[in-house]
Amino acid sequence: MNISQRSFWAGVRAELPLLMGVVPFGMIYGVLALNAGLRPVAAQMMSSIVFAGSAQFITAQLVREAVPGTVIVLTIAVVNLRHMLYSASVAPYVRDLPMGWKILLSYLLTDEAYAVTILNYEKEGDAPSGHWFFLGAGLTLWISWQLSTAAGILLGTTLPESWPLDFALPITFIALIFPTLKDRPAIAAALTAGTVALFAHDLPYKLGLMLAGLLGILVGTVLEERKAPKGTL
Repeated sequence: MNISQRSFWAGVRAELPLLMGVVPFGMIYGVLALNAGLRPVAAQMMSSIVFAGSAQFITAQLVREAVPGTVIVLTIAVVNLRHMLYSASVAPYVRDLPMGWKILLSYLLTDEAYAVTILNYEKEGDAPSGHWFFLGAGLTLWISWQLSTAAGILLGTTLPESWPLDFALPITFIALIFPTLKDRPAIAAALTAGTVALFAHDLPYKLGLMLAGLLGILVGTVLEERKAPKGTL
């Protein structure tokens, strides 16, 4: 194999351990999407086009509540603000790639793909084949997400609509967020968002979720800036 092929398969191997959490997550989304009233084709297409687990979970929940489309879009935008940070982080490593590569990699940029890709970039530096590692990790995640969503949709058609599946959403996100709470800014951001979401639960159109996300990000950002040494950006 040449260096590009080796980098691609290295990305695949780096992503495989993370699929233990991704596959159940995708299956739960497929079930909840049907439970929210989405057609199977629409649920699957959302995984193919949107390709963002948190955004898809939130969309399914808001669609079930008949929330206006504008509010859904704004809520998803707030939740996915973190992708701007991901993009800024990997931008120096992909700045010289052709536009086609940049578009493809931006589509594949997710939490799990970023996690292994940025570690590889930090280790290997501005290696000529780094984008192939990125591609391998991203495609592995994309394929597993499509298959797990399809499995969830097939499973969902066999379950009674009366089953209370909404509990899977908060439990899944709690399981995802706990490993990331490693410092004071992250813990404060999570506590702020959770507290605001709880007290703002009765706001119309689920606006409490948007408010909780914004305030959590604000608190985390302020504490992170205070933690940074003076004279650094």
